[in-house]
Amino acid sequence: MRRLLSLFLAVLLLTLSACGAQPASSASSSAPDASNQEDLPETTPFSLPVFPDFSLHPTLGANRANLTLSPLLYEGLFLVDETFQPVPVLCERYSVSEDKLVWTFIIRSGLTFSDGTPLTGQTVADALELARSEQGRYRTRLADVASITAEDNTLTITLSRPNGSLPCLLDIPIAHGSGDRPSGTGPYVLSSTDEGLMLTQRPGWWQNKDLPFETIPLYSVSKSDELTYAFDTGNISLLDVDLMATNAMGYGGNYQTWDYATTDFIYLGFNTASGICRSAQVRLAISSAIDRQAIAQTTYASHAVPSALPVHPESSLYSQDSAQRLSYDPDMLAQQLEELGLAGREIRLLVNSENEAKVSAAQLIAYQLGSAGLTVKVEQLSYEDFTAALSKGDFDLYLGETVLTADFDLSPLLSSSGSLNYSRWKNTETDALLSAMRTASLGEPKRQAAQALFSHLEQQMPIAPLLFKNGSVLTKWGRLTQLNPIRNNVFYQLENWIIQ
Repeated sequence: MRRLLSLFLAVLLLTLSACGAQPASSASSSAPDASNQEDLPETTPFSLPVFPDFSLHPTLGANRANLTLSPLLYEGLFLVDETFQPVPVLCERYSVSEDKLVWTFIIRSGLTFSDGTPLTGQTVADALELARSEQGRYRTRLADVASITAEDNTLTITLSRPNGSLPCLLDIPIAHGSGDRPSGTGPYVLSSTDEGLMLTQRPGWWQNKDLPFETIPLYSVSKSDELTYAFDTGNISLLDVDLMATNAMGYGGNYQTWDYATTDFIYLGFNTASGICRSAQVRLAISSAIDRQAIAQTTYASHAVPSALPVHPESSLYSQDSAQRLSYDPDMLAQQLEELGLAGREIRLLVNSENEAKVSAAQLIAYQLGSAGLTVKVEQLSYEDFTAALSKGDFDLYLGETVLTADFDLSPLLSSSGSLNYSRWKNTETDALLSAMRTASLGEPKRQAAQALFSHLEQQMPIAPLLFKNGSVLTKWGRLTQLNPIRNNVFYQLENWIIQ
């Protein structure tokens, strides 16, 4: 059976490679081919792409390339690091009420935006109000905010629902104003020259770090294929991409890939209201029969991290002991099917047909479950038909994807009233444990609450976690070293970069 599985994986990997997926390690990859490596001139500057016809506002804009520039121009109250822990930036210190509803933040004094406007509690409040407005990118994340008030350098956020991890949600870029190119407090300033747009180091930046670039030319593009061509020809030095996204672009030439952890969560959803997946025994057995490592390495070309828990393995909330108990064990499913008289039973697995990686993952899952004795019919549906079927409960299994917040709140997926609870999972204990984890203070209280929730989910398995996707930074081969990109900031620790 393992020989058949190995053959299946090899064929699947070759198929994906033919479709343009490029295997890569989490650190760097895409080894150079000396026969066609471009000889870029030594004077070629480090440059970044910009779509000048689109907004560069960090909370109102939507263009990915423009948003990639945000950490160079703007800073947040906090930065969420590679372990998903909040690190104060514009916030000097903070406190929270005992009920975790009222948060008080002291803003660093003496700071200004690049246009000279002082940074105060009120300017931060205005920026956050815009971020959670109807047109803001962060309105869902800040849905529990009841009010934001300010006085001098003090900012007060009152919540409608307690949250002990609010700083994890406040890595929101603070900009002054609502225009397409507002000022920020970051290390660079956007300016126009005869040659086009450019980023210039801001004199007197409060962090006073020695950065490798005094100026960064911005290469103007207007559509995606121009972006790809500009990178392939060396006119652009760096791109932030999702290589496993629907309709992901392909890139040529020789480049390095620097992967970073995200909260983009891939999971297997069960219909817990009807069919054979009503049984927790069956759900747990199905979860145990899935080889997550194989899915991450083949269908996601190593641009993903396998996880048996609904939290990223890099997070302090992750439990190796819990993950070990949920390790790959296909014999468990075969035994359960035999005991329950379900061997050979056919079930339906729904997947969105518009994403090649998801379709391939669904097919691999079907193969793995089939090897353990469960017949799985994969149904590929358009996004509209897929979501309609989920809303009606017309499935046994479905392959789902959602971007979690950095506090790993699972309420949308698993609470009785969760907006993404297509599994129709309703359990008062689950609701209580979700609330306890959300309310717990950062540090040990949060870890203990998370372990209590995971132990409960380990027994009930309303969804089967599969993996977390990586984001990817592409750079021309050998041009840069010491990159350490993180979620929402590919220029993290820019002062350590080395230019070859």
